[in-house]
Amino acid sequence: MEEKLTYEAAYAELAAIAKEIENETISVDALATKVNRASELITFCQGKLKSTESEVNKIISQMENPAGSE
Repeated sequence: MEEKLTYEAAYAELAAIAKEIENETISVDALATKVNRASELITFCQGKLKSTESEVNKIISQMENPAGSE
């Protein structure tokens, strides 16, 4: 069973891939696979950030306009 990916884990993996590419320690054979994985991680992180922003905005809105206070 695959462990649920967290933002922190995705970001750390993405940083490791970026470092490998920057340091040119990645083989040409693995480059396309790593770039594809990086793309997946970026998409995941962007989605997580947007979802979190939406949740926080909803909570703030509820705090500013509590039910029954008209």
